[in-house]
Amino acid sequence: MNSQKGYESNEFIDRLPKHLKQFIKPQNYEDYTPIDQAVWRYVMRKNVIYLSQSAHESYLNGLEKTGIGIEKIPSMYGMNRILKEIGWAAVAVDGFIPPNAFMEFQAYKVLVIASDIRQLENIEYTPAPDIIHESAGHAPIIANPDYAEYLRRLGDVGAKAILSKHDMDLYEAVRKLSILKEAEGTPQEEIDQAADEVNRLQDMEVELSEMAKMRNLQWWTVEYGLIGDLENPKIYGAGLLSSIGESKSCMSEKVKKIPYSIDAAFQKFDITQPQPQLYVTPDFSYLMQVLEEFSNTLSVRKGGSKGLKKLINSQMVGTIELSTGLQVSGNFSRAILTEDNEVVFFKTEGPTALAYREKELLGHGTKYHPNGFSSPLGKLKNISLAIEDMGPVDLKAYNFYDGKWLSFEFESGVKVEGMNVTGIRNLQGKLMLIQLKDCTVTYKEEALFLPEYGIFDMVVGKEIVSAFAGAADHNSFPNLYHASEVHTIKPEKSKETHLLEKHYTTIKELRVNETKDENKLLEIYNILKSTYPNEWLLYLEILEITKDENLKNNIREHLTSMVNLNPNLSNLINEGIEIIEKNIHKEA
Repeated sequence: MNSQKGYESNEFIDRLPKHLKQFIKPQNYEDYTPIDQAVWRYVMRKNVIYLSQSAHESYLNGLEKTGIGIEKIPSMYGMNRILKEIGWAAVAVDGFIPPNAFMEFQAYKVLVIASDIRQLENIEYTPAPDIIHESAGHAPIIANPDYAEYLRRLGDVGAKAILSKHDMDLYEAVRKLSILKEAEGTPQEEIDQAADEVNRLQDMEVELSEMAKMRNLQWWTVEYGLIGDLENPKIYGAGLLSSIGESKSCMSEKVKKIPYSIDAAFQKFDITQPQPQLYVTPDFSYLMQVLEEFSNTLSVRKGGSKGLKKLINSQMVGTIELSTGLQVSGNFSRAILTEDNEVVFFKTEGPTALAYREKELLGHGTKYHPNGFSSPLGKLKNISLAIEDMGPVDLKAYNFYDGKWLSFEFESGVKVEGMNVTGIRNLQGKLMLIQLKDCTVTYKEEALFLPEYGIFDMVVGKEIVSAFAGAADHNSFPNLYHASEVHTIKPEKSKETHLLEKHYTTIKELRVNETKDENKLLEIYNILKSTYPNEWLLYLEILEITKDENLKNNIREHLTSMVNLNPNLSNLINEGIEIIEKNIHKEA
């Protein structure tokens, strides 16, 4: 047990970088109420009956392999003990976390599980991530090696996809809505306002960022994916596996089935509504094929001015990698481009770090570069040669030696003058950083760097070969992701709720111990009728264990009257009765 953080750790969790560990919280298993346990049991019993026919074959086997049972909410400790055998782990978090952080957890083969559970009134579906969705949805399919590798690779690519400010605004809006919907007693007006904000952001006509496209791919595969034959597909997406309503409705002809392709990256979705179309992949290996095709479109592989512009627009920490292999991580704020859109100068603001092969260069962390970093790029004028391509003879001819005064001009017109202090070379022996003192850097009439600023660290590189979100070395930015200021709401329970939980506990004990106490069942039935007009699940729990035919009839009549008053309960109640009858027939 990690005593400082209060959560159970293991070697998979220990290896996570600090900026991810900030999102991990204890599961606090004792906080699950008897009603929570009954919600889990209802959903899981229904899922196993229906999904045994409609889910991918990995689902049922995966439940067992990942330590997820039907009768009670799984503990993280138990799940991790079993997940370890297939090379994965799980951690609890507080609802939605930032998109890049979520992807990075996946890259480390760690399942992120929102440990809260949906309220009874949202039992069919909730936009909030909860333990039903995360553990009973995601975990079972991970037992399939092909799918597990796809999930890891998706996280690896997604963690480097560049976001936009719109992405973060939408993330915060969805997080707020999910929290309000699951907070007991939240005024409907407040929920509606939060939903309106999500819809407003979803409906905005904005250019899709790399993360938005990645999020679409994740949604149409990991969350809402179908697999197999187009005419008779099976479910593998966690959003469908954990939704007892949509897992059935999605198979109807009303929901369009589309062959999965890279086009899914451009298909938006509405998290608050059932999906009007779903994508079908022929097998899990095809998911990897499409992901590879998509990865080739990202700045992490293409670099250039477009990648740098995306980092500037994101207003978040990102990294560029130069042709020498040198990596610069920080908040990029400026780029000077040629007419051909080639980057000839870049600048960051605030803490910046330099790295090579994902390892911070000694002496070039954020403490040394606390106020930003800038440098020209490109080839030198007249000789059409980049510094990185110079051999010993060229370097000597142009005074690129320690202690020599340098004065040179780039093809772009950027001029540099200063005393060469020292240089840092890469593994191939090429210069990738030159330190100059008494340095002046100018472009046209603008001074880009002056001697009074101190030492000028000039990176060597003719072009940007890669641009991606996050830091090259995660140790450079231990607080890379900022946790949301909107936290899960823990409401105060009323006296009536406390009493209702006790009744759930009593019924569970009678069922588990196979105790026959018809008087107690009748007593609780009468209390429910007089005190809890909206309660329906506990009636089903009583109906499951009573042998009293009069009580059975009374419960059925009461549930029928509830359906007449609230038709939305029809499927839940009727299917709950169907589950009970199927189990009774099995026992008989």
